[in-house]
Amino acid sequence: MTVSLPGPTLGVVGGGQLGRMLGEAAAPLGVEVVVSDPTPDCPAAPVVSDQVVGAFDDPETIRELASRVDVLTFEIELADPDVLADVSEEYDVPVHPDPATLRTIQDKLVQTETLAEAGIPVPEFVGVDTAAELDRAVDDMGGVMLKAREGGYDGRGTLPVQPGDDPEAALEEIGGNAMAERLVDFERELSVIGVVGADEIRTYPVTETIHRDEILRESVSPARATDPVRDRAQSVARDVLELLDGRGTYGIELFETKDGEILVNEIAPRPHNSGHWTIEGARASQFENHVRGVLGWPLGSTDLVEPAVTANVLGDVDERTTATLRGVDDVLDEDTAAMHWYGKREVYPLRKMGHLTLTGSAVDPGELLARARSLRDGLTFEID
Repeated sequence: MTVSLPGPTLGVVGGGQLGRMLGEAAAPLGVEVVVSDPTPDCPAAPVVSDQVVGAFDDPETIRELASRVDVLTFEIELADPDVLADVSEEYDVPVHPDPATLRTIQDKLVQTETLAEAGIPVPEFVGVDTAAELDRAVDDMGGVMLKAREGGYDGRGTLPVQPGDDPEAALEEIGGNAMAERLVDFERELSVIGVVGADEIRTYPVTETIHRDEILRESVSPARATDPVRDRAQSVARDVLELLDGRGTYGIELFETKDGEILVNEIAPRPHNSGHWTIEGARASQFENHVRGVLGWPLGSTDLVEPAVTANVLGDVDERTTATLRGVDDVLDEDTAAMHWYGKREVYPLRKMGHLTLTGSAVDPGELLARARSLRDGLTFEID
């Protein structure tokens, strides 16, 4: 295709931090962005052309968005794939990734079954709808991670269940139909950010992800894993990307087992928290490449510029409130640090409010991680 500027207008369902960073990446490319989001003046609003206020799955909201753009994408899995497919046909507007891919990924059981059927390695799993089925799965696997089939994110919708735990209470906490997955004794958790273009697939270096309470806290890129493990992670990630339909950026979460095997944990059909390091650490960020990919433009380089560590800034207050982040001066005083603030009006426990990234080639990754943690831990929220 021939690219000319000014470019087309991109519609994004969702205007949270990912929509914000997509807007920041699109502007230098000459691409205007319009988002839809239920929160007026959402985090993306200051950096995009306009916002349509409405629910992620509201047909009229998505119709209005589609009527104003050349291509549609989404930054949140709460978008409705059926609505996206309908408006794509009605307004002759392409949607990427494909709504069918979103439909598959929204249901964790369907997602995992699809991967398994394609021969892609995943942990042992089974669908559970009743306490008896969950009890049997726990007995068979010796402990499971119970996952809500739909809607879970950032540690929500997951619950470890061990022998002796109350299966009925566990299912009730999860909210009904679920998937039970064998607890993986992993060496580390990994992520590969991949990008599907019009006629090519590119992947970023393998990232090590560090979670606590199922929430991503830090990432280290490249991952502190052996070359064979990183090569295998790349291979599995490419198999996943070949399986899914639609262009754009995908986040592929992986386990490295104690035996050095790679298992797919989950897939996000959008830019991913574990890829935020690419803004400073790669030639073209995951956000720039998502814009390029969904528009069918040539993809940017995914090569590493220099090693990077990212630390998430999470809400540390007791309840939902407005607050001011203090201690930012120390981050700004660090020559190799970059601060990213998501523009959210309210903070609540463990809400992702921003992140900071440190880069450096001459520093041991462990030292870089320790410095990032120290800077992040020096940030505190002061209730207004």
